[in-house]
Amino acid sequence: MTEQEKEFITEAIRLSIANVEESKGGPFGAVVVKDGKIIARGTNCVTSHNDPTAHAEVVAIREACRVLNSFQLTGCEIYSSCEPCPMCLAAIYWARPDKLYYANSKEDAAAIDFDDNFIYEEIAKPVSERSLFTKQINRDEAIVAFDKWRDSNNKIAY
Repeated sequence: MTEQEKEFITEAIRLSIANVEESKGGPFGAVVVKDGKIIARGTNCVTSHNDPTAHAEVVAIREACRVLNSFQLTGCEIYSSCEPCPMCLAAIYWARPDKLYYANSKEDAAAIDFDDNFIYEEIAKPVSERSLFTKQINRDEAIVAFDKWRDSNNKIAY
């Protein structure tokens, strides 16, 4: 581990501890780094914002994209106090940073009742076998938007 990596993961961990001490949400923190500088910080704000998507990594990604005025984090690194959950991991892949570092493992999170294993299991199942009732409807109507996107000369691919 380099001194910079230690500095950035320490900040993510500090954010996670402060978040618990200040009763703002779960014990998670994240930072986004570009060119050796922290450009965004995030903490878990699920309960304080009544937003199930307000995980530390997502909050940090949103802020970093705002700072960079971009929908991608190419050239950036993400440091998280914990191995990202499936939602955050997907968001990180969509954001396209160059690297991801984390401290606590998903097993550590599961030990304090933040267990995401059921989501990994659900994703692997066929739609008809998932615990959340799911049914495809109105595809013929909805496919029009996809056809328009496919044929558009004005789209920005991502």
